[in-house]
Amino acid sequence: MLNKSKEWSTSSDDLHFFMRVAALSSLTEVARELGLSLPAVSKRLSSLENKLGVQLVKRTTRRLELTQEGALYAAGARPILDQLAELEDTVSRQSEVLRGSLQINASFGFGRRHIAPLISAFARLHPALNIGLQLTSQPLNWPESGIDIDIRVGDVPDSRLIARRIAPNFRVVCASPDYLERHGVPERVEDLAAHNCIVLRQHESDYAIWRFSSEGREIAQKVQGSLTTNDGEVAMRLALDGHGLILRSWWDAHEAIGNGKLKQVLTRYQAPSADIYAVYAHNRQIPRRIRCFVDYLSHQLAANALMLHQER
Repeated sequence: MLNKSKEWSTSSDDLHFFMRVAALSSLTEVARELGLSLPAVSKRLSSLENKLGVQLVKRTTRRLELTQEGALYAAGARPILDQLAELEDTVSRQSEVLRGSLQINASFGFGRRHIAPLISAFARLHPALNIGLQLTSQPLNWPESGIDIDIRVGDVPDSRLIARRIAPNFRVVCASPDYLERHGVPERVEDLAAHNCIVLRQHESDYAIWRFSSEGREIAQKVQGSLTTNDGEVAMRLALDGHGLILRSWWDAHEAIGNGKLKQVLTRYQAPSADIYAVYAHNRQIPRRIRCFVDYLSHQLAANALMLHQER
């Protein structure tokens, strides 16, 4: 009986595995993330379903969809995994060594340029820690995402999550010198209506409205242009190629402005800031590995932000 009980018990590995299935909604993505073959991942999911005696996901040609039982299993798995992580953190606190897993999400552009190098440096300081970085342009669905820390630019989440501001971030309007020579330099926000503006479509925001303030006055200007994209790096590339004006974060644009490839305009106006936040779930006790990493990010990004401010 003992052997049979052990055979049919669900392990924390099963819970971790299914949370990744629920978060990624694609066996191909799960296989890529775990470094396994697609047949191996499919077999493991089928084995888990056979073990539980229920179907956890509906398999379609494009993506996976959780069944009612699968959604219930994912909802129940998260607090169990959180309790295990809390227990591991309590035990490991007796040592200075950070252990366990740290799953981080960030946007494509900011994640590649600024978060990935800091993760690399942090990993050198804490080699016993397993760190995963996921890049996505879509808002996370907490808590099913399986992510410990979400690095967000601009969006402050609801009260169910903790949002710690880790760096300031202001936005600027800029264009290539070639574009400005051909089409003129806008002097007022209202002049944007006559320019080709590269519009960045992200989430459900009113992306065609650019907002500014000046001397206590709020200004909203509808913009339009022949080029739109949902990717910030693509938008930057289009601006560098001389296609139009762009409203971008100073973190993204400062290098091109510094070397003269882009020129900042409308400098007497301020666009709303889009500060950078580390977002994580409310827990009775925040795991030390999360606190240490967020402290590290905050310190490093603050130093970088000071340097960027001095460049203005």
